[in-house]
Amino acid sequence: MPRLPKWLATVVFNLVAEVAWLRRNHEVRRLESNLSKVLPDTSARQLRQVSRLGMRRHLRYYREALAMGSITPKAINQLVKLENQAEVVAQIGPAKQAILVLAHLGNWDAAGAWASLNIAPVITVAEQLEPQSVFDDFVKMRTHIGMTIIPLKKGESVYGQLVEATRTSDPFLVCLLADRDLSKRGIEVDWFGHRALVGAGPAALAVDTGLPLYPVSMRATTKGYVLEFHSQVIPPPGLSRVDQIQDMTQQWAARLEKQIRQNPADWHMFQKVFVQDLDPERLKAVRGE
Repeated sequence: MPRLPKWLATVVFNLVAEVAWLRRNHEVRRLESNLSKVLPDTSARQLRQVSRLGMRRHLRYYREALAMGSITPKAINQLVKLENQAEVVAQIGPAKQAILVLAHLGNWDAAGAWASLNIAPVITVAEQLEPQSVFDDFVKMRTHIGMTIIPLKKGESVYGQLVEATRTSDPFLVCLLADRDLSKRGIEVDWFGHRALVGAGPAALAVDTGLPLYPVSMRATTKGYVLEFHSQVIPPPGLSRVDQIQDMTQQWAARLEKQIRQNPADWHMFQKVFVQDLDPERLKAVRGE
């Protein structure tokens, strides 16, 4: 798709989004189920309109991702803007080492590309997809835009590799998407008035390495995206490691909850994340109960 003119690619991907939305396939129904918890007081008609815009923005992400393999630094800086950039750089400090926790908001690949270019090289995790050729293409694209990818195979853990990657004096940002985690390591939090399973990795890494943890949100505009870094997540003193991780995870979840409520169409969540939607027997098996 990168060889298509941008206007034509936009038309094609918007058409695909529209067809999927009109057919109300499984992905759209799951998106609407998740959005109904984000926007509990929204009518069915209004919810459908949010999901329609959500599908367009979801396909926009894929259109842009396919073009990332040849994107230039100038184009990245035109696509992504950071609120309060000077304050953010000062907050991270001269070492330029931090852990960033993100949700599936906006275009997280563009966020990684921007951060690699303007703050520090990004290290992140990508789940291995099938077929292998698709996964390889995404890794190649993300490497092109300055990111280091640690592949994650289903059922395995890359936590040790992440810890090892932080043992350097060089600048880096560990960026982790953590708004869903059905592994044995997932943590239950209060989210949108419900219980949800999210990733423990960002908080655990912050506790074990001593690095600062910042939630980061992203919202779409007509021309690109706006990144927003939120204040550092700091646990109350005197907690055990387990309680620190739980507390920090709840903190970042609450901050990103606010951003998702404000920009629900930017949240690309097409999987089950809320405990009430999960099969109880499968959940027990995942947790080893």
